Amino acid sequence: MLEKFLNIFRIPDLRKRVFFTMGILAVYRLGAWIPTPGVNAHQLELLFSGQSGSALGLMDLFTGGTLRRMTIFALGIMPYITASIIFQLLTVVYEPLRRIEKEGELGRRKITQWTRYLTVILGALQSIGIAFMLTRSPGLVLNPGIGFDLMTVLTLTTGTAFIMWLGEQITDRGIGNGMSLLIFAGIVAGLPRGVAEMYQKVQTDAWGSVTMLVVLLLLVGMVAVVAFIVFVERAERRIPIQSARRIVGRRMMGGQSSHLPLKVNSGGVMPIIFASSILSAPLMFGTSEFVQNSKFLQPIMQALQPGYPWYELLNCLGIIFFAYFYVSIVMKPDDIADNFRKSGSFIPGIRPGKRTSDFINDILTRITLVGALYLILVSLVPTFLISGIRFDKIWLIGRAFENLPTWAIHGMGVNFYFGGTSLLIVVGVAMDTVNQIESQLVMRHYDGFSPRSGRIRGRKTW
Repeated sequence: MLEKFLNIFRIPDLRKRVFFTMGILAVYRLGAWIPTPGVNAHQLELLFSGQSGSALGLMDLFTGGTLRRMTIFALGIMPYITASIIFQLLTVVYEPLRRIEKEGELGRRKITQWTRYLTVILGALQSIGIAFMLTRSPGLVLNPGIGFDLMTVLTLTTGTAFIMWLGEQITDRGIGNGMSLLIFAGIVAGLPRGVAEMYQKVQTDAWGSVTMLVVLLLLVGMVAVVAFIVFVERAERRIPIQSARRIVGRRMMGGQSSHLPLKVNSGGVMPIIFASSILSAPLMFGTSEFVQNSKFLQPIMQALQPGYPWYELLNCLGIIFFAYFYVSIVMKPDDIADNFRKSGSFIPGIRPGKRTSDFINDILTRITLVGALYLILVSLVPTFLISGIRFDKIWLIGRAFENLPTWAIHGMGVNFYFGGTSLLIVVGVAMDTVNQIESQLVMRHYDGFSPRSGRIRGRKTW
């Protein structure tokens, strides 16, 4: 394994890509510690200390702790993700935009440019909301006023645009998906803090005499969740394909059997990120004085807090929607069936054309539902670990759940970083990045990391 790892640094182009990616991530983490001028960092830390299971805690996870420290990268990559969701939805429902997308590389560049503009606009709107929230909260701003508001909006919006540029640079000139790697770096950077808090719970016997047993169970559960994530992420449905025989000159060509691999979870971590970003965006304004004093808006915002039934229900529905939405963009059965027809391939027992397209679509529908349910299961793990689900707050029937165990309603108070969502993002992005590195190695006639990739023998001399 060490020899295979060293092969990365023996290939000049791959070595440059890896070092470039590491350098960009270092710049991102450096910016994550530069504070926004005029903010009382100590008071802000106290505010976030009790918000691990709330909307603020959820956004702080995806920003890698930058929101907790109110740095220049406090908004993180969420405005870009939201802008991408909006344009991906528009390309499906808005015909002129769909025609632009089909123009090829030029059309994709236009949509990418518009996505950048919308990212800056969303970043500015969220910056205004954050500046308003900080100003209205006593003790968080050292010198409140119009100067602080303008400085905060300018700083956070510029930071969002710079993060977007960093992610695009990783995608174009580095290894892996730039936006996913930035989220990955933010979560991994927070893991030491999670370990330190867990160690502190052991030192103070936070759970009494069973503290060590609880910690061991949590560690075993974390390993089990990682194994489960790896198993499902690698699971695929293989559709057998038979290529037709044809005569080329004096030789008989074709007639070989292969398969079409359809992943159970084609969307990876994107459905969870999309659903979380959509639900967390409105909650940024939920802490404002206007919302808190409104008899109409305050109950709605309270019901949409993470850990409350309505939020979890909308989150589950959002994951299912974006799982199917992402698959509909990545996998198009009509195009696959058309490519089969042009290449002379077919699925045994299935007529070419419309029947093949319907057959592939039916399989995608079933396995995508399984993948969405798997994402829902993984995303609910941190909820039970932190805050539980407040079934007792359900309108009219909440009293029926008051006798549930305390851990089911109020959670176990365990750090968020041991939850399933963060592990899913970390494991998923790590596997995707390793697969890209492995593809680069195999393409250059080196052994990959896994036994399945060792179809090409590695070089013996350099």
